[in-house]
Amino acid sequence: MENNQLHKRYGLFTAICMVVGIVIGSGVFFKAQDILNHTNGNMLLGILAWVIGGIVMIICAVNFANFATRYVKVNGVVDYAEAIVGKKYAYMTGWFLSTIYFPAMTSVLAWVSARYTLVLFNPAADITSGLCMALGAFYLCAVYAMNILSPKLAGKFEVSATVIKLIPLAVIVVIGTVAGLINGSTTEAFVNSFHTAEGGFSSVFAGIAAAAFAYEGWIIATSINAELKNPKKNLPIALVAGTAIIMAVYILYFVGLTGGASVDVLRTEGSPAAFKNLFGNVGGTVMNVFIVISCLGTLNGLMLAATRSFYSIAVRDCGPKPKTISSVDVQTNMPSNSGVLALLFCGAWYFYFYAANLTKPVFGLFSFDSSELPIITIYAIYIPIFVMFIVKEGKKNIFKNIVMPIFAVLASAFMVFVAVYAHGIKPYLTAAENGEFSFPVLFYLIVFAVIMAIGALLYKRTSENSPISAESMETKNKK
Repeated sequence: MENNQLHKRYGLFTAICMVVGIVIGSGVFFKAQDILNHTNGNMLLGILAWVIGGIVMIICAVNFANFATRYVKVNGVVDYAEAIVGKKYAYMTGWFLSTIYFPAMTSVLAWVSARYTLVLFNPAADITSGLCMALGAFYLCAVYAMNILSPKLAGKFEVSATVIKLIPLAVIVVIGTVAGLINGSTTEAFVNSFHTAEGGFSSVFAGIAAAAFAYEGWIIATSINAELKNPKKNLPIALVAGTAIIMAVYILYFVGLTGGASVDVLRTEGSPAAFKNLFGNVGGTVMNVFIVISCLGTLNGLMLAATRSFYSIAVRDCGPKPKTISSVDVQTNMPSNSGVLALLFCGAWYFYFYAANLTKPVFGLFSFDSSELPIITIYAIYIPIFVMFIVKEGKKNIFKNIVMPIFAVLASAFMVFVAVYAHGIKPYLTAAENGEFSFPVLFYLIVFAVIMAIGALLYKRTSENSPISAESMETKNKK
């Protein structure tokens, strides 16, 4: 027997752990290395990239926290888009999240989890090998099975992984910073920032784009809107408190790394080198175990959202086979059919990620960074939501409903510009010097347009008989 209504099973602590646990995962460990490379080892510019990325995240989170006090249905982002902008925009937002954003992010995290697992046993392991990809595929399926068969266990794992993943960060923040101040390596890293010949503020743009991946995930907490106890109170608290914690931890961790290794070493070997220098081989191995658990925790949180993504549009009688996809298994109270479709898309994006990152990319010019570009796209999708919220609700509260949304529009537009520069203009200029052509953003937008066009056709086919609306959805749930 099946129905289409989810139970209230998660509290405030789980919601905060989702925000912190999903965001703090792999990104902080391997994007710190990328940011240093983008800024040519300039710590000050690296911190600036973390700060700007964090401010953008917090501004958007504060606005979504405001939305959360007003709209509660099935899936936060889709709900807000429906209530503020309209039916079709909500559907297209849900389609993007279901077919591009969630599966692309989940697939990357499956690979990252496998990468750190292999490095744990062999620091020189080939992280693009078939073994790495096979392990990543196993992790993808294992986490999917846990979320579908035992959602409560998945929630408990998320809480546990969040606590565990904070251990290496806290240790590096405290011990790394103290060691760096004593041995002078932290001071040296900052002093050298003033003498870095290359870089400049333009180099920060690429760093911000990298930081966007490390900061992304907070919005996923809204995907359990319908399963959260007292969501109008708990979700806003989780969003604001969680994002503030994340920004502080990232910046302190970034500084603490310099206590374990020089900037040059961090640029080539990454975080594991700092762990090994600070704690020796055994201690470094233990810290790397925590990193693996951290990555798996993030993968779990992303899969938790992905399995519910198609459900959020199907329950509104839109998309492919809405009656089938919107059904909820009576034994597990999970949208199992939605989960199967989500796993299919995760697998497709996992294959793409592997094929696009080979020495000779399978997709040629259509090979782009699926870890960053979908994230930047979501900021573009936010903009109409913020603008229409000002139009509809602005007069009720000038600061919350006008000033903060304006900041959010500017912050989101800035992130889009950063992405175009880091993945479009900069690669194009570099390739042009060698007589080549490279504009990854353009080819990503082509893929994006094709997928969204398919979604629009599906909407047109189903919307005539079953329009997307909160009222119809609520009536259906009551039945």
